[in-house]
Amino acid sequence: MGSFFKKSLRIDNAHARYTNVMRTRMIELREFKNEDEELLVSYLNEESVTKFISARLPQPYTKEAAAWWVSTGSKIGIVKAITNNGNLIGSISAVVGEFERQKSAEIGYWLARPFWGQGFASQALNEFSKTIFQATEIVRLYAPVFEGNTASARVLEKCGFKLEAILEKAIYKNGILYNEHHYVNIRS
Repeated sequence: MGSFFKKSLRIDNAHARYTNVMRTRMIELREFKNEDEELLVSYLNEESVTKFISARLPQPYTKEAAAWWVSTGSKIGIVKAITNNGNLIGSISAVVGEFERQKSAEIGYWLARPFWGQGFASQALNEFSKTIFQATEIVRLYAPVFEGNTASARVLEKCGFKLEAILEKAIYKNGILYNEHHYVNIRS
């Protein structure tokens, strides 16, 4: 990993509110726990949840994949479990760029279907973005969105992200080419 990523980890450790739990009135952002594995398997085997998630996510999603995610994968980058009333309902992450992109990070998130349309994703994205801007040297957050994922586009726009570009046929998943809608939020 680039030197900024290591530096951002030191910054994170210096800001207790960042490395610890983040809370809003409806959600909590915390580290993943072993107890989350069963729900990860359940949620991430729903096609409606994974349709617009990167093909890096193994399918079918197994208990072994969930165990790896909790013990290792969720420790790479800036990753939080989204919870409501103590129960896992989704995930949000930021992957910091390297070299000339060291002040940028790609945001990604997903929410289990029973929790769609209730404001959970917006609250998680608002809190997560605010904390990243306050606790790190990142100045640019961006989110690549599959064409057709209008719910995610609405969440991003509601949280102050602007559509920066549409990249034609930039995403290929499951035999389908999608345009990528590139959203960005710049630290003010």
